[in-house]
Amino acid sequence: MKAIVCTKFGPPDVLQLKEVEKPSPKENEVLIQIIATTVSAGDTRVRKGTRKSLPFWPLSKIAIGLRKPKNPILGIELAGVIEAVGNSVKRFKKGDEVFALSGFGFGGYAEYICLPENGAVAIKPINMTYEEAAAVPVGASTALSFLRKGNIQSGQKVLIYGASGSVGTYAVQIAKYFGAEVTGVCSTANLEWVRSLGADHVIDYTKDDFTRSGQTYDIILETVGKSSFSQCKHALTPKGLYLFIVMDFPQIVPILWTSMIGRRKARSGIASEKKEDLIFLKELIEAGKIKSVIDRRYPLEQVAEAHRYVDEGHKKGNVVITLEHSTEAV
Repeated sequence: MKAIVCTKFGPPDVLQLKEVEKPSPKENEVLIQIIATTVSAGDTRVRKGTRKSLPFWPLSKIAIGLRKPKNPILGIELAGVIEAVGNSVKRFKKGDEVFALSGFGFGGYAEYICLPENGAVAIKPINMTYEEAAAVPVGASTALSFLRKGNIQSGQKVLIYGASGSVGTYAVQIAKYFGAEVTGVCSTANLEWVRSLGADHVIDYTKDDFTRSGQTYDIILETVGKSSFSQCKHALTPKGLYLFIVMDFPQIVPILWTSMIGRRKARSGIASEKKEDLIFLKELIEAGKIKSVIDRRYPLEQVAEAHRYVDEGHKKGNVVITLEHSTEAV
């Protein structure tokens, strides 16, 4: 089968199209013919060799590989059709249209992948294309997981920093679903677009500093790693919570400090990767509560070009990769 192989850590050119062995499902696995996948921030960090901050750098190198990725086929979310199932599989059958999160097992930049039946795999929303569905698992699951960490409640004021990114676009929509009053922070070009996703208020970070506006929020969700708790704490209500998705070593200090002192808290963590979350998101999508935002589409052969674009740091929503054997069934 065709696959994009990351031969070593480095710039996008380390991603090479190659022929590799097609996987076969184990007893508890499904074999998925991949029709669409994405280029996520996680993919680009692994391609580069991940973050450099101590102590995470040595730990992350052990986790993903010392000189090159342990799994050279990147791609952590996908949508496709089940081609075969293992003997003990009961949740799925051949021909099922699914979307899935392979997580840091990766493997999405290929024509086929095997995933465990009880992993983060679910039937694709009926009102989404494969491309739209492939863009859901990482961004939407992360947004859902962190908003749940914040115990989001109806009527709360929630600010999403980075509202035009993959996680941010879903966070705006999911926070609205939970009944929050949502403020989205983004660049000038994306203001009306973020408002169209349901944001009650939008702030142009190139012109205004929300931390100095006098407004306070019950939850500030930082999705892009461009602010800090110290900068944002005065924009929190007395019992407000600062949630940050991109965590480096300096961010550990406010987590530990606020866990002991003060009512305003900082919190981070790892997003969950559960089939239950995908099923919940599927229901929201089919009810018209959430939609995917796709910035650009590239064929599999142009994954390196897609990585270059994501590296620029200006993508809106998601960058999707499509495979040649793709034929829409919806």
